[in-house]
Amino acid sequence: MLEAFETARMLVRAPREGDGAETTAAILETWDDLHATMPWARTEPTVEESEAFARKARGDFLERRELHLRAFLAGTETLVVCGGLHEVDWTVPSAEIGYWCRARFQGQGYVSEAVRAMLAYGFERLDMQRIAIHCDERNVRSRRVAERVGLTFEGVLRNEARDAQGALRNTLVFAMTPAEFATKSAGRWSPRYLDSVT
Repeated sequence: MLEAFETARMLVRAPREGDGAETTAAILETWDDLHATMPWARTEPTVEESEAFARKARGDFLERRELHLRAFLAGTETLVVCGGLHEVDWTVPSAEIGYWCRARFQGQGYVSEAVRAMLAYGFERLDMQRIAIHCDERNVRSRRVAERVGLTFEGVLRNEARDAQGALRNTLVFAMTPAEFATKSAGRWSPRYLDSVT
């Protein structure tokens, strides 16, 4: 399965062995934001824990269970955005895009660029029939990404999950279908797909 593509400013690829140190550095740099908004960000990870996760994520990708993706600044090993296509249901097929952006790159359009490319990858290469974004109702930046890239707001799931501190939260649901993608992207969002990456 194709596992790498390029946007205007980033190389987006599946996780691989050796990603642990850079992932840990990006998480620690962004810890205050992640700890406030991401349920998985309860304790700061060690390099060894991030490396173990990278290896598991690689296996999940190859087995098509979860399609984690990492976006690196073009021509560098600097991690900018972590995300991917999660909650994959191949019977539809459908998925949910998740993402977070390293602190020093926030507010510069990198997440929208990465999400547009992930939408293209899902619809153009994986034949997805629905791609959604679910976010905490209080996460204004995440909501704005979903709106900016043109997903349709479908509603609020009340008391749907626990936040990073364990409190109940409402979840906003946005989604896109292939027809909407074709209209909104008009071919402009397609990344350059790569057969391999070194």
